[in-house]
Order: sequence, then structure tokens, then C-alpha cells
Amino acid sequence: MTARIAELAAGYDRSGTFPEESLRLAHEAGLLTPTIGGRYGGQGAGVEESARILHRLGRLDPSVALIAAMTLATHARQAAQPHWPVELYARVVKESFARPVLLNHARVEPELGSPARGGLPATRAARTADGWAISGTKRFVTGAEGLDWFLVWATTDEPEPRVGTFLVPGGSPGIEVTGRWDQLGLRASGSHDVAFRAVEVPYDQVVGLGPYGPAAEQDNRAGAALHLPLAALYLGVARAAQSAFHAFAHARVPANLGHPVARTERFRRAAGEIEVLLAGAEQLVFGGAARIDARDASYAPEQALGARVLADRHGVRAVELAVRLLGNPGLARGNPLERHWRDIQCAPVHAPQEDVSLLAIGTKALSL
Repeated sequence: MTARIAELAAGYDRSGTFPEESLRLAHEAGLLTPTIGGRYGGQGAGVEESARILHRLGRLDPSVALIAAMTLATHARQAAQPHWPVELYARVVKESFARPVLLNHARVEPELGSPARGGLPATRAARTADGWAISGTKRFVTGAEGLDWFLVWATTDEPEPRVGTFLVPGGSPGIEVTGRWDQLGLRASGSHDVAFRAVEVPYDQVVGLGPYGPAAEQDNRAGAALHLPLAALYLGVARAAQSAFHAFAHARVPANLGHPVARTERFRRAAGEIEVLLAGAEQLVFGGAARIDARDASYAPEQALGARVLADRHGVRAVELAVRLLGNPGLARGNPLERHWRDIQCAPVHAPQEDVSLLAIGTKALSL
């Protein structure tokens, strides 16, 4: 079932269309719901299992994996600390077991950028007779065209503004995709710009509503449950590139050589370096995830940030080595390695970006 996702990946990459069939296959394979908590009838999968799911999906189609990652992370957050309205989340869970139900936060804005760097959202929630009217524009909303729920970060228009996350159904009137995602990598992730024009939501469909201040800022240190699975996703991309590199090395037989280039010292040395880079990164990511699941108090949030920084660096470097060794064939559009190289460039983009992570890590290191 999941092999079919890999078969479809190149076509979705070329067209940039929403990978609906692949997400249906992922749902049928049980890969969109494992993090639903046990109290809701789910498996309550931890960080390590999430990382392994996204590692596998990343090898198949990282655009599908990224859309899945946002849904898995939302369920995981609810399982760890319930905050949705009880009846609403129960309905979401019931539907999620029956069909692919996609959830994602809408936080980044054109003027503000990523909230990982602080700041107040310009998106406004205006009080109405029955609830709230949400107005504003969000950027890079992964899976936008297929989301069942947008978790919109917004500021109220009250005399003393509050900040919260408003739970907006995907089919609501007033939601419009305004900016098309046309990037180098993860072209099928559908991370479009989305405008909300007085989109109405009931009064109680908001979570975390409170005064703006330190408590409302994004805690970049506290997101290990997403940082490590995201790192695993891109290591999956690097493993797919490694497989393409190996296939080329065994198939390529230059006339002047008389045997596959896989037997040459140059290719064997490069294969060794790629394996060391990826195996070491996977040990950091999966080992750290297991320690989080085991509630290991000695595993600091900064260690998870560091694992992701190194994993991203190692993944990008491994794919770069493979492409460089192949030369022109590695950059040919018909070669899957070219697509993997483009996709892996997206690894360092996710918040918190490397400079923010290193700042947190360095601050902790200097305090010891």
C-alpha cells in the first residue's frame, strides 16, 4: 500500500497538485491516526513511533509526510494535554478513523513571519453575537487545500487584546487560498497562503485564549515532540536519495572500466561517508525520541534541538555528496535523486530555524 505512495510521488512533484490519493493510502495504512490518545480510542503513539512513521513516509513522498506530520503532531499535543472542546474533538476523532481528516496550524504571517521569533499576530478575531469572525492572511499553511481544520493563531479586537488559537472548519465560507505554493522542494505539500475574510466560528471554538505576553510566545525549546519527527522525515528523504545513489552505482558500467562504478574506491568511499552521516543522525533522532517517551529527565529540550540541527545538516550533506558524485545524471529531471536533492533543501526551513536553535543551545551551555 505504501509502495504506491512512492510510485505517485514523482507525478505529484511535477504537477504540484494536492496528493489526495497518497493521503488516502496513508490513512488506509493507519499512518494518520496513531498519535490519537488512548482516552479517545487511539493508540497513543509516542515521539519515537511518530518519528519512524515520518521517516518511512519521507522516503516515499516527503510532501505527504509533511502534511501527515502536522496532523500527527496536533493529535499528539491533544493527547498530552487536552485543550480542545470535548465534544468537538470527539467528533474529529470519530471522523479521523473513518477517513483522512487533516489538521494544521495557521501561524506564519506576511508581515510577522514565523512566530518562533516572537511578535503579535495581525490576524484579528472580532467578537460577534454568536462567536468570532476571523480576518487575516496566513502563509505556508501546509496541506491548505485539503485541511479539515485550520488552527488559526489570532488576536482579539477587545479593548485589552487576547491571543489564542481559533478552530476553523476547512469548508467555512470566507476561506480562500490566495498565494500558490511554487517552491523548489516539497512541491506537492500545498503550503499555500490562505486568507480568512470574516470567517465565523462559534464562541467556544478557541483554545489557549489569554493576554499576550511571555506565556503566549512560542516556546522553541518545548517542541521536541515535533522537532525530532520532522528531522526523521528529512532523514527519510536522504535515505531515498541513498537508495537512488546505490542503484546508479550498481547499474553504471563505463565502457573504459568494464564493471559497475560501485566497485571503484571513489564510490565506495562516498557510500561509506553517506552511511556514517545518516546512521549517526538516526541514532541521535530515534534515541532522543525514545528518551522523551521514557520521560528521561536528563534529556534536555536543547538536546532535541541539537539533534535536529545535526540531522538536518547530515541529511543535506549526504544528498549533496550523492548528487556531486553522479554529476550531470544526478541533476537530470528524470532521475529521482534530483527530486530528493530539491526536497532535502526544505529541511532547515522549519521553525525554529538553526540560528534560533543554536541560540537556545548556546544560552543553556553558557549557563552550566
